[in-house]
Amino acid sequence: MVGTGALVGVVVVALGLVLTPGPNMVYLVSRSVTQGRRAGLISLVGVAAGFGIYLVAAVAGIATVFVLVPALYTAVKLGGAAYLLWLAWRALRPGGASPFTPAPLPPERPRRLFTMGLVTNLLNPKIAILYVSLLPQFVDPHRGHVAAQSLVLGVTQISIALTVNALIVLTAGTLATFFARRPLWLRVQRWVMGSVLGALAVRIAADRSRAAVVTP
Repeated sequence: MVGTGALVGVVVVALGLVLTPGPNMVYLVSRSVTQGRRAGLISLVGVAAGFGIYLVAAVAGIATVFVLVPALYTAVKLGGAAYLLWLAWRALRPGGASPFTPAPLPPERPRRLFTMGLVTNLLNPKIAILYVSLLPQFVDPHRGHVAAQSLVLGVTQISIALTVNALIVLTAGTLATFFARRPLWLRVQRWVMGSVLGALAVRIAADRSRAAVVTP
């Protein structure tokens, strides 16, 4: 089944991405601070649905396309590495915006909150890159059914992302105040995440493996 190394790799990638400021974090923090934890959690359910859609698409056979068109796989992999490098640069550059400085948002009804969380995640380039380019690289066709491995790895990523995001929603106000009073901690967080993402980008760019073959 899934190897320990692959699970550890996905955990590192998932933590690196979820802890790096992006559309999901900015939206959830802003919604939680301006409308409350309940609104933030409802929005998070929409984000979870977006993860589910991406996972179903991945398990359904995104890797098959890459097997049939190796050049496309290489292009997407290098694009994913470049995007991670860009995220690392954004985290490390001086004066980078903090997601814990929330933008004011008007109150919305639960259905609208769910939809906005879903759309925010579906349009989040970090998540698209994760499922299209990064996740398939941890699948080993020699360890059994590729679709089952993709499902296990995807569920692992979703569990980490939802746990961390839920903690952010529940503590958004406290975190916003904490980082506003202690900017050094925010800089440390940015440097750690930037370094992790940069290292992952180099690893992915240097990888010469082919896309995993999907078996029935």
